[in-house]
Amino acid sequence: MRHGDKINNLGRKKAHREALLSNLACELIKHKRIVTTLAKAKALRTYIEPLITKTKKNSSKETIMHQHRVVFSYLNNKEAVKELFTTVASKVADRPGGYTRVLKLGIRVGDNAEKAMIELVDFNEIYGKGVATAAEPAKKTRRSRSTKKAAETTAAPAAEETTSTETTEATSTEEKSAE
Repeated sequence: MRHGDKINNLGRKKAHREALLSNLACELIKHKRIVTTLAKAKALRTYIEPLITKTKKNSSKETIMHQHRVVFSYLNNKEAVKELFTTVASKVADRPGGYTRVLKLGIRVGDNAEKAMIELVDFNEIYGKGVATAAEPAKKTRRSRSTKKAAETTAAPAAEETTSTETTEATSTEEKSAE
């Protein structure tokens, strides 16, 4: 029975799983977006989000140094820790969580595994631009029924005109055939 067992073991022992997640986290920090399987992406999300939250704790110099050491114990990569605390931390400083996004990409041809792309939310220019433009027209307008009625009345005469032109064309063809 697996009561209360919430960790996805990914078919690996503990040491292998932690090495895998550490390597995936380093690559995600370096490239800002990686493609992997869906199960690994979901496991990576629960692994890296607390590490990104640790970068936001900067009340004193000692706290920052301590957080560097804690994150380094998870990642074991100086370049990734430096990147995380410099560029990533400055972008996610005002975000209250949810630093990653997992997008499903379909299945892999060789083994039918579900592929997914995991990315850092604040580093995606495509979605960031769409959110900024969508946030601008926040003005709501009130609509009344009179505009719908006016649109219906203008549409009704147009429909009548098309039917009248069709009938005149039909009569003209009948006259030609009679001659």
